Amino acid sequence: MVTVTRGPRLAVDVGSVRVGLATSDPDGLIATPVDTLARDTARPAPGRLPTDLARIVAEVRERGAAAVYVGLPRHLSGNEGASSVAARGYAVALAQAVAPVGVWLVDERMSTVTAHQALHASGRSGRHHRQVIDQAAAVVILQAALDAERATGQRSGEWVEVDPGTPDQREGGCGDDDSTTQGRIAHDLHDGTEGRPDE
Repeated sequence: MVTVTRGPRLAVDVGSVRVGLATSDPDGLIATPVDTLARDTARPAPGRLPTDLARIVAEVRERGAAAVYVGLPRHLSGNEGASSVAARGYAVALAQAVAPVGVWLVDERMSTVTAHQALHASGRSGRHHRQVIDQAAAVVILQAALDAERATGQRSGEWVEVDPGTPDQREGGCGDDDSTTQGRIAHDLHDGTEGRPDE
């Protein structure tokens, strides 16, 4: 278990087409939306990150994030499927890119449903949901993680282990010069699966 330290947290909702991003205040009280990113599924050139991962890495750096949460889609039964495998691969690639900042996988079974309900309650019409649903889902994921942190005093979810040989990305420019790290990231992102289908 990892004790909670002060600093903004980020949350990522991974889809096959879009990636939602949310953040919190340094005290971890309130989750707020940041952006919806286009999912870059092309294999990156050597020494490059996919554009969505690069943006998340930039947000981690600029905000001084203390932790990153990635939603793990599961069936209502709790079992994992292809979307879970894809989210795990994305989380590993992200963890390698932002190390030593920790990444945790958290259950997101009802995040999209809850996000739709929140958008309806706010008065936003259904046809406009697609533009913001992913970041709204990221807010739901992050707020649940923040609530769990306060209840337990520990980071929420399942810690994503990183190869100990991964360089310190805060000092090393996200491994831009480390072809081995970039190769591992490319493998994790392109293991024959895609993220969960976006609505």
